[in-house]
Formats: sequence, structure tokens, C-alpha cells
Amino acid sequence: MDAQRALLDELMGAARNLTEEEKKGYREIRWDDKEVCRFYMVRFCPHDLFVNTRSDLGACPKVHDLKLKESFEKSPRHDSHVPKFEAELAHYCEKLVADLDRKVRRGRERLAQEVEIPSPPLISAEKSEQLSVLEDKIKNLLEQVESLGEAGKVDEAEALMRKVEMLNAEKTALTQQPQQDKVLMMAQEKKMALCEVCGSFLIENDAAERTQSHVTGKQHMGYGTIRDFLAEYKAAKEKAIEEERLAREREAEEQRKLREREYGNRRRSIESVDRDRYRDRDHDREREQYPERNRDRERSRDRSSRERLEDGRRSDWKYNSSRNRREGRRDRY
Repeated sequence: MDAQRALLDELMGAARNLTEEEKKGYREIRWDDKEVCRFYMVRFCPHDLFVNTRSDLGACPKVHDLKLKESFEKSPRHDSHVPKFEAELAHYCEKLVADLDRKVRRGRERLAQEVEIPSPPLISAEKSEQLSVLEDKIKNLLEQVESLGEAGKVDEAEALMRKVEMLNAEKTALTQQPQQDKVLMMAQEKKMALCEVCGSFLIENDAAERTQSHVTGKQHMGYGTIRDFLAEYKAAKEKAIEEERLAREREAEEQRKLREREYGNRRRSIESVDRDRYRDRDHDREREQYPERNRDRERSRDRSSRERLEDGRRSDWKYNSSRNRREGRRDRY
């Protein structure tokens, strides 16, 4: 019915059954409206998992619409809203699982308080032999009773039947266990166990068909779905936290290396300045200690400068004289 309604909504619109007056005040629901179930949008709604079971949560008070879910999946805002919706679903599921785990703990304590039931005692070899003898006697007497009955000897047949009844009573006395042993035996056969997934009480070593029916039941599968989702969500969250931690460590390492490079550059710059300062200071000290040597050095530098200057002037003069002679020679021709 819901699938057919969703198909009609998709083909004809959700307002197909409204009158013209009703359509005037009608507002089409969008996937991001508050009345839309976010759990259904992103994964599943827990209210849909336990319908008609002992864990039934009742109908979901919010809108479940396949068309809105498809619209959400195609929306450009889908990826940014998924983490928020999943976090809300995980919070709700954690409350359900916490309530169930309390129920499981109470059930486990209840089973632990039950007295261990001893197995019924076996029949001794002596009683077994007596039972075998009695069964043979009863069998023979019954054959005789049948023969006497066919011969019409009713009184003799009845006398033998009374012996058979006495032998049966003796056999019952040998085989019958006390009533308490019978109760214990039944209890032993129906020892209870607890399902750790959904908290249901089961019969230990029950038939395979009944066990399979429980495993494929709505309650067991519903809580299995919730537990699987929580395990997946927590694993993804832990992975994201670990990746964020590694990213912070990488960033811190890069910052450390950058600081080391900057410190090395500053240190080399300071060392260079210090070397220049020490060299200038040494020169000043040397000039103060050996003024004559410094004067000779300065005279030598000045003389070298003058000689270079004069050499330059002579070269210029020679070049100009040579050019003048060449130009004068051209003029004569």
C-alpha cells in the first residue's frame, strides 16, 4: 500500500486528492523539513524494525517518503547533512541498545541463580535383569490368555489376566521414578539460554528449525541491524579521529622543521654579522697597535691607485695620439 501511494505521489503529486481550495493553503514537504524522519533519510528508522514484536516501538511520528529520500540523496547538501543525521541516529540507537543490555544483564543474573539440575540416576543391572524376566513372563501369559479366550475358557483367561496385571504393577514399581525426578528431567531437557543479540530467552539445544526461526525473526534481525550500524559508525568515527590526529602530527612536524630552518637562517645571519664585526674590530685594533704598518699599507694602496690612474692616462694619451696620426694621414690623401 505504501509503495503504491509513493508511486502515485511521484506521478501525480502529493496533493492529487486535494480540492482547489485545499491546494491554495497546501505546502509541499521537503526533505529538510522538521516533520520528515531524518533516520529514514540517512539509513533506517528503528520504528520500522520491530513491527508486531515484543519490542515494537509503535509507528514513527514523522514522515517516511521514498520520494523525499531520493530527493535528499540527489541534493548537493547530501554529504554535508549525512554526518549530522547519522550522529542523531547513533544517539537514538545507543539508548535502545543500553536498555536492551540492561535487560540482558538481568536475564543473565536470573539464569545464574537457577540451581544446577542433576541428571536422573540410571537403572541398575539388577533391576534391568528383573525387568527383562517380568517382560518375558507377561508376554507368555498374554499368549496363554489369547489361546484360552479362543477356546472359550473365560474363567481361566481372567485368572491369567489378573496375574498379568500384578506383573505389570511390579514392572511399574521398578521402572517408575519419583515425581521429583520426572520434574527435574523435564527441566533438564528444557534448560533456558539467553540470546545476547536481542535479549530473548531460548531453549538450550533446541531444534534447528526453531533456532533458525528465531535468528530470522524481526526482533533478532532488528537489533542485529542496530548493533551492526553502531559498530560501523564507531569504527568510522575512530578512523576519522585517528586521521585527524595524524594530520595534526604531520602539521606539527612541518611547523617544527620550518622553525628549525628559520632558526638556522637567523643563526647564520647573526654569525655573518658577528664575523664582520670581529674583523672590523681586529682591523681597528691592529691600526691602533701598529700605526706605522697601517700608514705604510695605506701609502701602498694610495701609490697603487695613483699608478693605475697614471697608467690609464698614458694609455688614453697613446690611443688619442695614434688616432690623430691616422686621421691626419687620411686628410693628406
